[in-house]
This record gives sequence, structure tokens and C-alpha cells, in this order.
Amino acid sequence: MSATSIHRATTGISNERTQFRRDDDARTTPETGGESMSTDAPERAADDAGDDGPTLEGGYDPAAVETRWQRRWLDEDVYAYDGDPGQDPNTTYAIDTPPPTVSGSLHMGHLYGSTLQDFAARFQRMHDGDVLFPFGYDDNGIASERLTEEELDIRHQDYERREFQELCREVCAEYEAEFTEKMQGLGCSIDWDNTYKTIEPRVQRISQLSFLDLYEKEREYRKKAPAIWCPECETAISQVETEDDERESHFNDIAFELVGAGAPREEFVISTTRPELIPACVSVFVHPDDEANQDLVGETARIPLFGHEVPIIEDERVDMEKGSGVVMCCTFGDQNDIEWYQAHDLPLRVAIDESATMTDLAGDYEGLSTEEAREAIVEDLEDEGSLRDRRAITHAVGVHERCDTPVEYRVSKQWYVEILDHKEEYLEAGREMDWYPEKMFTRYKHWIEGLEWDWLISRQRDSGIPFPVWYCAECDHEIMAEREELPVDPLSDEPPVDACPECGHDEFVPEEDVFDTWATSSLTPLINAGWDWDEESEEFSMDNPELYPFDLRPQGHDIISFWLFHTIVKCYEHTGEVPFDATMINGHVLDENREKMSKSRGNIVAPDEVLSEYPVDAVRFWSASAAVGDDFPYQEKDLTAGEKLLRKLWNASKLVDTLAPADPEEPADLEAIDRWLLAELDDAVEDLTAHFEEYEFAKARDRLRTFFWNTFCDDYLEIAKTREDEPSTQYALRTAHRTFLEVWAPFLPHVTEEIWQAVYATSPASELESLHTREWPAPQGYEADLEAGETAMEVISALRRYKSENQLPLNEALEAVSVYGPIDGFEDAIQNVMHVRELTILEDEPEVTTEVASIDLDYATLGPKFGSKVGDIDAGIESGEYEIDDGAESRVLRVADEELEDDLFEVELERSYSGAGEMIETESAVVILEDA
Repeated sequence: MSATSIHRATTGISNERTQFRRDDDARTTPETGGESMSTDAPERAADDAGDDGPTLEGGYDPAAVETRWQRRWLDEDVYAYDGDPGQDPNTTYAIDTPPPTVSGSLHMGHLYGSTLQDFAARFQRMHDGDVLFPFGYDDNGIASERLTEEELDIRHQDYERREFQELCREVCAEYEAEFTEKMQGLGCSIDWDNTYKTIEPRVQRISQLSFLDLYEKEREYRKKAPAIWCPECETAISQVETEDDERESHFNDIAFELVGAGAPREEFVISTTRPELIPACVSVFVHPDDEANQDLVGETARIPLFGHEVPIIEDERVDMEKGSGVVMCCTFGDQNDIEWYQAHDLPLRVAIDESATMTDLAGDYEGLSTEEAREAIVEDLEDEGSLRDRRAITHAVGVHERCDTPVEYRVSKQWYVEILDHKEEYLEAGREMDWYPEKMFTRYKHWIEGLEWDWLISRQRDSGIPFPVWYCAECDHEIMAEREELPVDPLSDEPPVDACPECGHDEFVPEEDVFDTWATSSLTPLINAGWDWDEESEEFSMDNPELYPFDLRPQGHDIISFWLFHTIVKCYEHTGEVPFDATMINGHVLDENREKMSKSRGNIVAPDEVLSEYPVDAVRFWSASAAVGDDFPYQEKDLTAGEKLLRKLWNASKLVDTLAPADPEEPADLEAIDRWLLAELDDAVEDLTAHFEEYEFAKARDRLRTFFWNTFCDDYLEIAKTREDEPSTQYALRTAHRTFLEVWAPFLPHVTEEIWQAVYATSPASELESLHTREWPAPQGYEADLEAGETAMEVISALRRYKSENQLPLNEALEAVSVYGPIDGFEDAIQNVMHVRELTILEDEPEVTTEVASIDLDYATLGPKFGSKVGDIDAGIESGEYEIDDGAESRVLRVADEELEDDLFEVELERSYSGAGEMIETESAVVILEDA
């Protein structure tokens, strides 16, 4: 699937592989090189020999820790799904993960998307219990075929279909093996026992069952009709696989001759960007309201260079504003040509073949490519005197999204899924889902409203799942395979009948086409739920019905029209249900200048370079830096911040370990400052839980970091150092520390597991009780005056900063401190922690004078607006002859007989204290040190 893609790191294919995969007993560290995403590049490698297990001794070594835990999680099936088909669906959380296409190059966007899925999986596993987090590979179709051709330097046309398919399987297997180890190197909590490939026999059976079911429900049909065609891939494609690309071209004004004795004029002019289609011209159209060209209707035109004659017809679909208002219809140049062909029963003239080469219909231009023919025809039109004008333009051209080749339209027999008549049902299905972010539903809605074609699902390629169909050689009647025989390949398997049930003929033609890859990848919820036909009950059933509908569909916004829409179509038609409750749509990673990353721009950030320099957990911290759905720039500062956070968490854990026993009992009475911390912790847990449930990972990350770093580490731990013998503080320390490890776990799985096992593990080292299978913390109901506690912490922080700036020891006594602000109940904490001998609570705010320190003007706007008056304005401000009016809605500056609105200036205020002592202001308090 184009959502994500897989690329081998090495240039060749080696059979000697080392990885963490479950089928590799050695489970050695992943090899590195090229585009590898491994976390243990040479500069970060660490030998685990002699490792005695988790310990807080020394500094944090992510290279050793991350590799060790990735192995052990896998070895001990920590993330295995042990669901019961009979259990309540509400107790199981199932993720419909996107199977990446086995082709292309890895990029930071893929790393980002996988990590977001893991955030959801890890949180839900702790919060609700059973989680299915599967993995799949989309290894059938055009992408796998092109990969094999490029990898082995071959052409699929040179091989028998079965032989080429085997080559595809071998190449894809090597790519998939390497990608598996890379995913395991990211620490994603995937259940590797629940994996699938879209080309494996089980999935082929499900895909063919889907085809048969929709056929029986009359939701599919085979028709000879114009279809979108990719000349490069030499196959029909669906509307969803095309996109517009701006290309340079020319408008060519070409004169057409009118024939017949009573012709109203000698000629008319048509403007076209595709003169190579002239030999395929079958008619000329004029709009019924086009008065200037009404005289042409009913006449006959002779085609320049080629000489054949075509009728001139009126039709409302003509764009009168484009060119001369007269348009030629060729079979086929665009969607309008197809509609006219069908509506007016026009003849078929095929001038371009399946490889975008001119046919014998093009006469002297036969064998030329369309580009070559275009230039040659223009030259000959000019020589003939039929070219009236030629001008350069840039316009949107429909291209195949896989190869950027301009598409053509060709008549061929293809299989379609009927969708245009169910557009409203699919819209309603989308409305039933929760969208994260909600704005992404608009893209889905617009795609459905703009649909013009049914879903074309047949492909003229070798790699893919075969249609389970044969045709009577005499009457073309369709013979479908029997369900119990699936999967089948009509090229090698016999049909289920000896004679045609329609005409009795005994010879059959196998279908050679294969399914579009989206026809199979759209079935991922059914694949993961074990959907199949039950012969005994004669109905469809699921091995794991508790999974369906799935809880979450995560994917990129670029494939809403591909994967999400087609999954809804297939699953809705098969089950009558929406296949998932919610969808989480991630954005794209941009470069630091917010430009799309591309090889041509040279702004690609290689994952292997990032992961060789930064710990995996730091990269995961970066992945949570943007709101889901938003495109965001790759910024190294977020990785650096993540790395610093790991050290902060490690060092804070070491400090807690020295200040408090591992499992202290809760005292009967908690001190105010300790109760306040636990109440704040309850508040944070409540916020974090809500953010995770709404997939607001960026908000959760920032809320957690601020509370952990600022409140706990910078403030509370400093207090705890002076109270380490207090049972109340010891209990608060350990309770907060345990909770921090639990709530950081979805973001930072490696470092939190290491600390947890080093400090809190109670089972033998050989029996892992992972942090990641613990219950998500819940608020414990601690109550405190949060505002007063926060203000008290501000005061303590301000006094500590005062001592530091004045080079005073932290245990230096302060004679007298007065505080204006809400600190009720926390007076003792302030006095004890900061060694204040006398603390006074002020009822009234101290006399503080506020003066204007400076007024900064926006000269770029001020100059054009006030001209020569700017000098007078400057002088008035300099002399102090001005007034600032803080009105109800905005601030106004009156100076030099002018009024300046608040967007033209900024005021910087300065507050000063004239009483005895020194004033320090915090966000919520004023502190006076009277002995300063």
C-alpha cells in the first residue's frame, strides 16, 4: 500500500540474515547498513555479555538497554493476543494496522506512523487489557512486480506467470525479513504471532471469497468499456490511483475544414493540447448556447492530415470558455470523450495502444510514442497550413500515482465493483465512525462526492491474486470457482464444471487478470478477524468475532481515498457493518523548512542516521510532538529534548531510590506538600487518560513532561532532599515515581521497563512481569488546595533561585519573608524547605509601582500610515507626552495628536517595589525578603 513502503538496506539479496524474528533462534542483533533502521549502529553498539540484568548503577546506556528489552519482549510473548472468541468485544481493543507495500524507501514518516500506532496499543493494553496489534505485508500487485523487475533486472514478460510469481515471492520474502527486524528495533508492541501477507494462501482464499460474495450479491460486473490505463505498467487502474500533476504543454489551434456544398463557412478552429489524438477523432461538439458556432451544428468536418470525415453535434457538456468553444471528441482523450462516445453511440477509433505507442490507425505516425507523434503531427500541420497558433501552457495532467506516467483511456473488458449507487451508504458509514482529527472526515466526504467511476478491480499483470473465474469459449458465460476449492488459479486449475451450463460447450478460457492490490488490502479487518465461509452453516463466520468491528484504523491522510474508503466498501457490503469504530489519521513529516521531503530536493532525513545518533525512546518522544493529522517539520531539537528527558528520568529515579525505601506504607496523615503532590498527580493522570483516549498524544506528552520535569524534578525533589526521613515524603515520592514510570511507558517503553525492573520487580529475573502489562494508573482521590500548593511551589522555587543568584547555601537561613498570594496550609513547607525563620502572609498586595519601560513602534506599518508625523510621534514618546488608554476591547496610544491602535505598538512595563527589602514576583505571588 502506498501508505508506507519497505526498502531493503543492502544492494543485493543475502540469504544470511540475523534478526529478532520469532523464527530465528539465535535472535542476534540486527545487521546495519544503507537504509537500516536498526538501533544498534556501530557507534552505539553494546555487548550484552556479562549483563547481570537491570540496574540503576552508572548512567543510562540506551544501546544495551533497548536491544535487550526488544529481545526479551519478543522471547516471552509479552504482547501476544490471547483473546477468546466468546469474550465481550468491549474488553478487546483491536487495531487494523496498515500493511506496508514491499517497495520504495523508508522515511521518517513511516517511523512516525508506526510509533503513533504503538502509543495507542501500549496505552490500551494497560488501560483495558487485551489488545490485538497485528502486522501484515502487502506483497501482491504492481508494486511487488516492479520491485522484482528492478531487483533482478528482468522483465515480467520474459517469464511464465507462475515462474515470475515465484520470483516475486522470493524477493518480497527477503525484504519482509529485513523489515521485520527493523520494526522490532523500534520497540513496537506488535504481536508477531498475528502476522499475514496479502499473497499467502489464507489471504488469497479470503480475497477470492470476497469476490464470489460480491458477485452473488450482484455488486460486481464485467464489462467491455473505456477504462483508465497506465501505459508504463500496461494495466487498467482505478480512479483512486490517479492524481493530477502540473505539466508543461502547448495549446495548438488547428483548422478543420467543413465539407459539403452548403457549408456555412470554409473552416473552424479547435484548440487542443493533444494533437496526437487527431487520428482518433470521431466527432466535433458545440454547446447548444454557443451562438457564434451554432451554424456548425449538423455539418460535417474533415480531419486535417488524415482526411476522414466526422459529424458536428451539439452537447451541453462542451466548455464554451475553453479555447474556441468547439471541441473534438476522440476515443479516448478524457472523461468527456467517454461520455460522448456512450451517449451518442459514436464509433471507436483506437490510435494509441497499451504502451502509449501509435497504432496503424495513425498512418505515417505508427510506431511512434505519443510524445514523438505529438511533435511530428504539429510540424506536419504547420507545413500543411492547418496550424493557426501554438502557445505554451502549464496544466494538470492525470498520472498514475505509482509511476507518474500520464494515463490514457482504453476500451477493454474489466471487472468492476459497483459503488456509485451506494455513495450515500458509504457516507453514512463514515459518519458513524469517530475521526481523529474530526476534520479528516471532510476529505473522505469530498472523495465520495467526486466519484465518477465504479471501482475497477482487475489488473493486467502477473503478480497478484487470480480471479477465480473461467469463461465458456463459446458463449463467454462466467464460471465461478466453488468456495470449498479456494484459493484457485484458473491458469493451472480446472473449472468446477465439465460443460457450460448456458450452452453445453466443454471448452473454457481461464481469466488471466489478477485483483487490484487494494481489492485485497481492503479486507484487513476481515483477514485479522478470521473471516471465512462455514460449509456446515452455509454462512460466513469469524474465528475471532470479538475483534470485529475493530476499534481503530490508523493510517496516513494520503490514502483516505485508497485504503480507508475501499475497506469501508468491502466490509460494509460483506457484513453490513462499519469495519472500525474510529480512525486515527496521521500527517506527514516535512523537512525543517516545512517542505515535503523528496529525493529530488535532497532534503530526505534517513531513519538509520537518526537512530544511529539518538535512542529509540528519544525518537518516540519526537513522534509525539505534533497533533495527530497535522503535517509537521522534522526538528532535531525534539530528539535532543527526548534524549535529555531520558537522562532526567534516569537520574530522578536514582535520586528517589536513595531518598525512600522501595515500598513504604502510607502514613495515617500526609503532610500538606506531599498530599498536594499526590493530588496534582491525580489531576495529571486524569488529564493524561483523557488525552490518550482521544489520541491526543502531543497534549499528553507535553502535559506529562511539564509536570514531571518542572513540578516533580525541579521543585518537589528539591523539597524531598530536605525531608527524606519523613514517612509522608517517602510515600509520596514512591507513589509518584511508580506512576510516572507507568504513564511514561507508552512513550518511552525501554527506559521505563529498565527502571521498573531494576527497582520494583518482585518476581525472579527469569519470570518477567512487564511494566507494559500493568494496569494503567487511576486517580486515587487525594484532595488538596491545588492553587495554594502551586503558589507555594512558586515561592519555594523563587527563594531557591534567589539564594543561587546571591551565592548563598540552600540551607542558609532567611530572617523574614512576606508573601502575598494563596499559600494557605503550605506555610510550614515554605519555612522548613527554605529555612525561613519568620513567614508573614500579607492580606494586601505590597505597594508596587508600575511604569512604562519602553514603547516599541511597528515602523513598517506606521510609516505608510502616518508619513511625516512619525517623527512627532517618536518625539512625544521620548518626552513622555503621551497617554495609554487600556480600553475594554483594545489599548490605544495617544501621542502627537494621533491615536495609535494596539497593533502599531507594544508596551513593556516595569514593576518596582519601594518598601523595605527586595521584591520577587512569581506568576501567582509577590514575595518580599525583608532582610535583603
